[in-house]
Amino acid sequence: MSGLLRRHRDFRLLWCGETAGRFGAAVTGVAMPLVAVSALHASTFEVGLLGACGWLPWLLIGLPVGAWVDRLPRRPLMLAAAALSLVLLAAVPLLARTGRLGLGPLIAVALLTGAAAVVFQTAYSAYLPTLLAPADRPEGNAKLHGSASAAQIAGQGAGGLIAQLAGAVNGLFAHAATFLVALLCLLGIRHREPPREDSGRPARSLTGEVAEGLRLVAGDRWFCTLTLFGATSNLALMGYQSLLTVFLVREVGLAPGAVGGLLALASTGGIAGAFMVRRTAGRLGTARAMLLYELGIPCTALLIPLAAPGAGALLYVAGGFGVSAGVVAGNILKTGFQQGYCPPPLLGRLVASSAFLNYGTLPLGALLGGALGSALGVRTAMWITTAGVPLAALILLFSPVRTVRDLPTRHTDPEAAAQAVGGSG
Repeated sequence: MSGLLRRHRDFRLLWCGETAGRFGAAVTGVAMPLVAVSALHASTFEVGLLGACGWLPWLLIGLPVGAWVDRLPRRPLMLAAAALSLVLLAAVPLLARTGRLGLGPLIAVALLTGAAAVVFQTAYSAYLPTLLAPADRPEGNAKLHGSASAAQIAGQGAGGLIAQLAGAVNGLFAHAATFLVALLCLLGIRHREPPREDSGRPARSLTGEVAEGLRLVAGDRWFCTLTLFGATSNLALMGYQSLLTVFLVREVGLAPGAVGGLLALASTGGIAGAFMVRRTAGRLGTARAMLLYELGIPCTALLIPLAAPGAGALLYVAGGFGVSAGVVAGNILKTGFQQGYCPPPLLGRLVASSAFLNYGTLPLGALLGGALGSALGVRTAMWITTAGVPLAALILLFSPVRTVRDLPTRHTDPEAAAQAVGGSG
């Protein structure tokens, strides 16, 4: 076991809980569309709609959740979100056994678990910097993102295998069980968050606090650039990912177990990205490394629509590997930048505000993918959406990121940050 995991008990528990949750999410990522396709005989657009519903809560509640996270202790919020997700996912197989499972209940579960994920992810992103010293954060971020990629690989492979052996619906029991693991790990953490720096100030309105987060994103050229890129990139990513199961089953001719296997192989790129990013950033600088991982390597996405039956399916693996490596490495660089550069009292709102825009395009991307697949055919839609992955990174190329070696490590305008923290609602 490596340094930080060996010597930091609370981080080890957080790491175990987060890794278990990522494993379950990967199982569900395979099982949920397979339930729609195989058990409910959903159309291409309905599969895209189901994918959109998992991300729609970022648009609906993402901004107020950021303000709540900055007002309240983060760990209890994470516990409540994990408990709700456990109950919802365990309910799907039970509904199927009673003959009550249809597309409507499945969409409702996707929406509600998506809402729980908004709360958990926002609270988790703001909680981690209180748990780790600044010097430990780069290692912590790399380990969390790397283990998430490994869990995704195992979960996608297991999701396809479970779907083939026990049925796609029963695969959701695996995700429910991982939330139980996450709950137990979170309960075992001894660390308690420090008091808020502005805890003695009069309470401000929720609208005012939400506006602070939006002003921070819109008014800072670094946050604005990365958020705009994330929103555009996610539109393209979700556009092709929402069609991926349909593409691999109906166009490439794979069985459910093989779909999970290929998704797992492609996801090994995430482990490679997490392993290489710190070394690459040390040699090239964090800004230049971001251009490499977000623009250069993801050009392999254009291999994905070339996938064909037989050995041609490996073209998907090669393309998906490059995309996964770029996404994970880029996320590690972005997370480290946010944790060091953002004023700590605003971190929850920064995460929520940028996620509102970043993740808010995911349901739009899923709907776009479904609509393009229905109108033009699945393979043509895959060409359009995968081309958008490297094209989105042109935003970084024509931004301040191109002009520096390293991303800044602290906010350069302390007065503006202080005004944002103390602003009125």
